[in-house]
Amino acid sequence: MKIDFAALARPKQGALAIVAGEGAKLSAFGTGLDKALGGALGRALAAAPRFKGERGQSLEIVGPGAGISRVLIYGLGKPADIKPEALEAVAGEAAKRIAATGETFLSIAADLPAGAKADLAEVAARAALGARLGAYRFDKYRTTRKEHEKPSLKTVAVLTDAVAAAKKAHQPLAALADGVTLTRDLVSEPANIIYPETLAAECKRLAKLGVKVEVLGEKQMKKLGMGALLGVGQGSVRESQLVIMQWNGGKKSSKPVAFVGKGVCFDTGGISIKPSAGMEEMKWDMGGAGAVIGAMAALAGRKAKANVIGVVALVENMPDGNAQRPGDVVTSMSGQTIEVLNTDAEGRLILCDALWYCQQRFKPQFMVDLATLTGAIIIALGHEHAGLFSNDDKLSEQLAKAGKAEGEPLWRLPLGDNYDKALTSQIADMQNIAGPGAGAGSITAAQFLQRFVNKLPWAHLDIAGTAWSKADKPTVPRGATAFGVRLLNRLVQDNYEEK
Repeated sequence: MKIDFAALARPKQGALAIVAGEGAKLSAFGTGLDKALGGALGRALAAAPRFKGERGQSLEIVGPGAGISRVLIYGLGKPADIKPEALEAVAGEAAKRIAATGETFLSIAADLPAGAKADLAEVAARAALGARLGAYRFDKYRTTRKEHEKPSLKTVAVLTDAVAAAKKAHQPLAALADGVTLTRDLVSEPANIIYPETLAAECKRLAKLGVKVEVLGEKQMKKLGMGALLGVGQGSVRESQLVIMQWNGGKKSSKPVAFVGKGVCFDTGGISIKPSAGMEEMKWDMGGAGAVIGAMAALAGRKAKANVIGVVALVENMPDGNAQRPGDVVTSMSGQTIEVLNTDAEGRLILCDALWYCQQRFKPQFMVDLATLTGAIIIALGHEHAGLFSNDDKLSEQLAKAGKAEGEPLWRLPLGDNYDKALTSQIADMQNIAGPGAGAGSITAAQFLQRFVNKLPWAHLDIAGTAWSKADKPTVPRGATAFGVRLLNRLVQDNYEEK
């Protein structure tokens, strides 16, 4: 889909999306358009008494005239509360709607009702981002759909009084959209297409953006002592991989920040096998790694002035005759031994080696890991927030603020010594799950990871409830959400880039 910026003027073709504020009051552009259409918009508003211009409301007028096929009016609520991000949702909703109508051209008027004070260039840039994200589809394997069933939208024109400034403001957002799209594509792919070696190959493609990419195979990881990671993948015919991505956009003297992702490309649960119902969804158990890869693409794509490390641990958890058994003891890269009581608690086993490797090699300012780690986090938080665990208040606050700004909210949960005691093993330094009756499965999983960070500032994001969505939202499709890409990009942008 092509996105253009054009002057704020009445389009001569296709569909048009405009906005209204509280009380169904149109913007100045909308009022002028209504006059040009002989009052068609005003009559439609009068005939729809429940449309009050509240945020989330919409009204469609078909065939208003003057070459415009339809007008979509979206409510934004109180003008004083309107922020540029509101146009993302409007544009995403409009792009989805028009793509289903057979129309190929959509214009979006990026202006605001009287009283709103947001920067118009940013408003337009955010509208372009919203249209791109809202129109996303993963249709790669659909081969039999008829032409009238396919998305029809080909071009979106964002209309603004600040064309040049909007184009400039959109450049970094376009890179962000590229990163989000990459993550959604990777997470959506089936496990016979995306497995450790092919996902590592996808990471190598980031070299064209200036990212330095290294891939460690099983022989190299064995030499490093990564027994926890290798134990998870030993039941698969697919070789496990550790991918290291480096974006050096800051000063050579600046310590990097580091992101670590769980990449279980398919998770059967291993010998502690999962129920068959719903197991097909475990292709997205690499959502944490996908988010780190997408974030690295976004940061490199917009030439972020920061040094950033991305490490992703890639495995398949399969139950063949060589698979890890419940009760096995493995030795992690740290030298600490782990009794594996449940082979379906595998994400923490690959992350502990990845975290240790990352801090030992790069000495980062902090580490943030992202993982679809526990079903318990869905019980605690549903699908609205990701779980945040951290040993550092400053980092936690920065992450929470970035998540709120980007619509990827986090909720911090506690850590503590009493939770940690639940990991005590009778025969090893620790066990990979808490003992019977301990509860707090997400917390004890985070406690396990904390044993491998050596008091370095660290945060763990449990995204099991947010990496995949079963409902369509304005800028997030049903399926892979790419949760974490925008959050990590914003974290770096607001706090760790050289100004």
